[in-house]
Amino acid sequence: MGKILIVVAIVSLTAGLAIGQDKAASPAPVSASTTAPASNQQEPWFSQRHPRYEVKPSDVFDVSFEYTPEFNQTVTVQPDGYVTMRSVGDVEVVGKTVEQVTEAIRASYEKLLNHPQISVVLKDFQKPYFVADGQVGHPGKFELRDDTTVSQAIAMAGGFLPSAKHSQVVLYRRVSDKWMQGTLIDVKKMEKSHDLSEDAHLQPGDMVFVPKNGISKAMPFLPIPSANVSMIPLARP
Repeated sequence: MGKILIVVAIVSLTAGLAIGQDKAASPAPVSASTTAPASNQQEPWFSQRHPRYEVKPSDVFDVSFEYTPEFNQTVTVQPDGYVTMRSVGDVEVVGKTVEQVTEAIRASYEKLLNHPQISVVLKDFQKPYFVADGQVGHPGKFELRDDTTVSQAIAMAGGFLPSAKHSQVVLYRRVSDKWMQGTLIDVKKMEKSHDLSEDAHLQPGDMVFVPKNGISKAMPFLPIPSANVSMIPLARP
């Protein structure tokens, strides 16, 4: 009986070790939330689902009253985010959609009018843009009317100057009110390999900066070859 118990114990221990080895050899399951490479996650901002436009400082809009047109007015959003409305004073509108602005103005005039019917129409507002700076043909601010990548933005800005460093283009993107994130993009590598998978898509407010290459930085300090120097005799009095 004792021998049978020993044999059973040995068999159980052997089976347990085999199961443990099988578990160790099996790869751990991959989580469904595994992060994909940044280049695969990036989507053009035109194809993303965006919220409605939010009013910003310096925007201009018309306010129309259906039954009391004498209150019709055109207002400009002040730097502090308010508009000054006739007869009711200041109303905060910055950061609100047109629908929310309409409701805020209606609530202000309900103290003066009985169920006012109001419509708000934007006249002048901040359009999507990007900035190209550095060693490009035409630095400046450009409207972002369509899906645009970094290489396309450089082309729109006149292309690279001979002094440009193609391999270290910087894409600056605002991530908060006080911080901007800079990403290095090797446009030279993309052009050489004919692979545009890393050509980042711009978002409104982005800045593309092209730095100088090492040769152009050193040019002002290069010695002039003596063979190319012409000696001009001094004029005698």
